[in-house]
Amino acid sequence: MFDGKSILITGGTGSFGKKAVKTLLERYKPKKIIIFSRDEYKQYVMQQTYNAPCMRYFIGDVRDAQRLDMAMSDVDLVIHAAALKHVPIAEYNPQECIHTNVTGAENVIRACLDHQVERVIALSTDKAANPINLYGATKLVSDKLFVAANNLVGRKPTRFAVVRYGNVVGSRGSVIPFFKKLMQENVSELPITDPRMTRFWITLSQGVDFVLDSFMRMKGGEIFVPKLPSTRITDLAEALYPNVPHKAVGIRPGEKLHEVMCPSDDSHLTLEFDDYYVIQPTIHFSNDIQYDSNQLGQRGKPVELGFEYNSANNPVFLSSQEIQQLVALDDIEV
Repeated sequence: MFDGKSILITGGTGSFGKKAVKTLLERYKPKKIIIFSRDEYKQYVMQQTYNAPCMRYFIGDVRDAQRLDMAMSDVDLVIHAAALKHVPIAEYNPQECIHTNVTGAENVIRACLDHQVERVIALSTDKAANPINLYGATKLVSDKLFVAANNLVGRKPTRFAVVRYGNVVGSRGSVIPFFKKLMQENVSELPITDPRMTRFWITLSQGVDFVLDSFMRMKGGEIFVPKLPSTRITDLAEALYPNVPHKAVGIRPGEKLHEVMCPSDDSHLTLEFDDYYVIQPTIHFSNDIQYDSNQLGQRGKPVELGFEYNSANNPVFLSSQEIQQLVALDDIEV
């Protein structure tokens, strides 16, 4: 699937992009890996580590359709990871979030269609399911755009799918590196938004593996959702720093107590596989696609009507020891 292919990653200097490049270089022999991002310093830093002959670095913004079109020449596979994703910042700067997450998604889709890219996966978030914040709303629109793009392909080989998952343990801006930074500053207590809060958790390595596997099983139009463990924010803080008191500071603008990945309103479209779910598209494409099986020989079955997969009703919660093991799996960026 990846040997001899040209792979473009938008937002490729982020936490996901770096882990994806590391994985691709270790396991496969791609023809090219193109990093498309707007921050020249991050590209410079990344080049010091990832400088294999197949690596290419493109300065550009997904808002710039012309530059994106140039970067997409002769590309086979695309991972769209570029996004503005900090919830409070998006609430305060809605227009900027819309330009990147919605207009940027449209530009990626057009460029992929124009250059007949084979397969495209867009990264989404649990915040796109029943969104209450602007970031989640823009990612829901992005998800809809990528799913509906399969209706535009005609005879072109291009197929689009979406991967949706929860909080990433080692990503910049998440709570674990935030806690770590505070402890390095010798704070006397850890701020907890709300002691009732729960979240889905996934490591960078698990996220990358799930995306790469989804390339091999996608048919076009799916939203892939991995089965993940949940954590309570209080359990997380206690597991990492057991002797540090907590202070409730209240939910930030646009935050939920619990996150949803498969909404009950989509239960009639949701299929359950052994270790993931597939949300089928609400629209029917010209070709008749059966989503209950894939090229890897995996088979799924419909969930019960009214089924909802959220971080509070999840049957799997991590213990303190499991949280510590999960955090140890990946490097944490502070």
